[in-house]
Amino acid sequence: MYKLLTLALLALAMTTESASPVAIVIHGGAGRMDKAKLTPARQKEYHTTLEASLRAGHAILKKGGSSLDAVQAAIIVMEDSPLFNAGKGAVFTSEGRNELDASLMDGRTLEAGAVGGVTTLKNPILAARAVMDHTPHVLLTNQGAEAFAKNMRLELVKPNYFHTDHRWRQLQEWKKKKAEGKNTFLDGKHADYFGTVGCVALDAKGNIAAGTSTGGLTGKQFGRIGDSPIIGAGTYANNKTCGISCTGHGEYFIRYAVAHDISAHMEYKNSTLAEAARDIVQIKLKKAKGSGGIIGLDAKGNIVMEFNTPAMNRGSIDKNGKLTTGIFK
Repeated sequence: MYKLLTLALLALAMTTESASPVAIVIHGGAGRMDKAKLTPARQKEYHTTLEASLRAGHAILKKGGSSLDAVQAAIIVMEDSPLFNAGKGAVFTSEGRNELDASLMDGRTLEAGAVGGVTTLKNPILAARAVMDHTPHVLLTNQGAEAFAKNMRLELVKPNYFHTDHRWRQLQEWKKKKAEGKNTFLDGKHADYFGTVGCVALDAKGNIAAGTSTGGLTGKQFGRIGDSPIIGAGTYANNKTCGISCTGHGEYFIRYAVAHDISAHMEYKNSTLAEAARDIVQIKLKKAKGSGGIIGLDAKGNIVMEFNTPAMNRGSIDKNGKLTTGIFK
């Protein structure tokens, strides 16, 4: 009996020692934010919501839950907040609609799911998860995605659920600029605020997951799909290398396959995550005039939050349990 108990305790110790450190990192969009106009109260709102998102995901990881569940939980908090350009706080298209995109990827299996151009899904990240878990596909869009979500009994809302006065004013400002012949961020001439949200998590089994959710760009043409639901562009996860979620002017992230390119750097050039992220975001993207940033972590729990814009809402709980949130550089 004593021998059996000793073996059991030894097995438990070995399991504990072999468990991977858990870690989670999030972003709430990168771009140009006017620090002078962002009141202390508003900044506190961002920090508070970022922390709530981190804690929602980290609580799952600490209980031995999966990185997929953690990413999903963290993103839902941000989708439900009007602060970010995802879910409730989504921006408007040129037609005055809210069209949302989201994706999720499992670094263990390389399976992924995504939705694009949806208008009635309260939490697009849940639909992305359902596409991954319950279809042979990766990406569903528009009415097809919404019909699928309805069959999966996901929560649907009326389109006006996504209306916020702040985003509506942004659309009117965009229209005024266009009417006056001024450049907007759709012209790629300068960085504006891209409020896309994302999360990457590492669970105790060593599995990495990444997810991204967005309302796109203010004034985008209706039907436009950005990088957020495109696996390899806005989202990528591979246990061998890293997990990445992107935010920025999506067309550039699609053209340069940013999320996958960082992973490829690590796999083929033997770069560290920090080296790969810096090279892609600060050199390759900058050279192409692409604005934005990325969050990521590797199998050892190393975290990066790299951006080439004046600000990026971001936060992490590292492998030592230290929580940090930030907005500006």
